[in-house]
Amino acid sequence: MHCILFRHGIAVERGEWKGNDTDRPLAEKGIKRTRQVARGLLALGIAPTHFLTSPLARAHETARLLQEAFGGKPAVKLCDELLPDASPEKIVPLLHALPLNACAVCVGHEPNLGEAAGVLLFGKPAAGLSLKKAGACLIDLPVAVRTGRGRLHWWLTPGQLRVLGKAGGEGAE
Repeated sequence: MHCILFRHGIAVERGEWKGNDTDRPLAEKGIKRTRQVARGLLALGIAPTHFLTSPLARAHETARLLQEAFGGKPAVKLCDELLPDASPEKIVPLLHALPLNACAVCVGHEPNLGEAAGVLLFGKPAAGLSLKKAGACLIDLPVAVRTGRGRLHWWLTPGQLRVLGKAGGEGAE
């Protein structure tokens, strides 16, 4: 199984948002850059079978933009396991429920995603692992999904993914 941990795009600043933080959307810059990053994922040959996302607006919107870039499929599933304050260990049963040949794109928040990467790679949360907004990593889970059994294939910043999208012939927005 391939697990892509993807941090939501740039959101409207907290101080500029008058509503509930759970409803805080992506900023225009976040939408534009997430679309550019999605082209980078396409250039890498990613073929998602599942889009799993935190139910917070900025993550859900990011997942929908990624889904759109991949032709509108597969469906986006809301998962409380990807909320910012969820235990990072909760990603294990979430992924374990998927087929072994799945490519799951998990859209969420920091510090949860970095800690979940530590759980998948080392068996426990590890200091120093964090994704920038619209950054991603690919962890291969070769057999059954278990803590500490993952192998890191790549960890890319949003800037690197945008360059890959340009190099892939899609052009810049």
